[in-house]
Amino acid sequence: MKSKLFYKLILAFLTFAVFVVFSHSAYRGESTVMMQGFHWTSWKTSPWWSVLGNKASEMSSAGIDLIWFPPSFDSLSPEGYLPRKLNLQDSKYGSEAQLISAIKSFHSNGIKVIGDIVVNHRVGTLDWADFTDPTWAPNSVCSDDEWGQGQGAADSGKTYEAARDIDHTQAYVRESVSMWLNHLRNKIGYDGWRYDYARGIAPVYYNLYSQTSSSVFSVAEIWDNLDVNNSDSHRQQLCDWMESAGGNIKAFDFTTKGVLQHAINNREYWRLIDKNSAPSGLIGWWPANAVTFIDNHDTVNRVSSPGHRAWPFPANKIMQGYAYILTHPGIPCIYWTHFFDYGLKNEITALIKIRKAYGINSASYVRIVKAVPDVYSAIIDETIAIKIGPGYWEPGADWQLQAQGYEYKVWVKK
Repeated sequence: MKSKLFYKLILAFLTFAVFVVFSHSAYRGESTVMMQGFHWTSWKTSPWWSVLGNKASEMSSAGIDLIWFPPSFDSLSPEGYLPRKLNLQDSKYGSEAQLISAIKSFHSNGIKVIGDIVVNHRVGTLDWADFTDPTWAPNSVCSDDEWGQGQGAADSGKTYEAARDIDHTQAYVRESVSMWLNHLRNKIGYDGWRYDYARGIAPVYYNLYSQTSSSVFSVAEIWDNLDVNNSDSHRQQLCDWMESAGGNIKAFDFTTKGVLQHAINNREYWRLIDKNSAPSGLIGWWPANAVTFIDNHDTVNRVSSPGHRAWPFPANKIMQGYAYILTHPGIPCIYWTHFFDYGLKNEITALIKIRKAYGINSASYVRIVKAVPDVYSAIIDETIAIKIGPGYWEPGADWQLQAQGYEYKVWVKK
């Protein structure tokens, strides 16, 4: 009896050990480096798809693995965020043929492409809600939409006043969206999705659409106001959303962006460490699902959009931001304008090369060494050391300086 019990215990232990090993390996992280392939007025440079396609080889050489395209469907607004005829893939960015050609250029250079998907809201073809291509009835509009004639259920998320809020509880709407995304995957060539205004509908629907379209990479925009004195609450909202989506969709790490730029702007680098000695953004809690970034088309100042809520990173310290996100866990996303228009391509590329060469990935371990008012320093995976801020810090004789710029330095282990 004792012998049988002993063997049962051994078997249970081995089973648990195998489970632990495989569970750990599932969270090793990915090495993806991403780029946002447009800015707010890219549509004015037509065909933008050709501009993108011609840059594919250059981006591949820089170490970019994935690019986020702007909305490619017909839209009332030239930027693409007021979708009209979803099935029409001719837009201000170019024709469907030019879009397909651009995607093929990236694929031939080993870069995946994700499309910007807007399914929270839609505008009518000629009126408020006369939806065509595909055709949807008035019950596709939420009952509490400002149109006042929606016959669907109440909105499952935050309202959007510039267009009709779509009711995704309707089975035919879900089927129509799924068919559309599969068309984009199989005919147009997209690999995955960036979900715009993801607070607008319940996360379960985004999970459904990613699953039914076999998306290889999905990330959601969940932008809520941040109180830098309570960043835990902010990143908890991101975690709650992702958990409700089954953990299958990543989120842009607005917490890291906000805390990082506040710390740099105000010489409060101590904000970059939390009470558990981890990074204070989403990367401190769920790094493998965090897409880090410095700026995007919404956060920068827009001359063409008076009254726009801008939230830009300090212009003279952008490289401090990239030094941070390109050495830390999460999936870093490079902003097109910073890379191609600000003269930062070489500095950013050097940091990407270091990240790739030393195997830093979305789940890498961060050991924060110093976080005081004027300097932040950390060692990542015990192979890379970083310092940002005007204060002094160096890792020691066992490290070699590999990259440096205004108020940042990066070392690698000798």
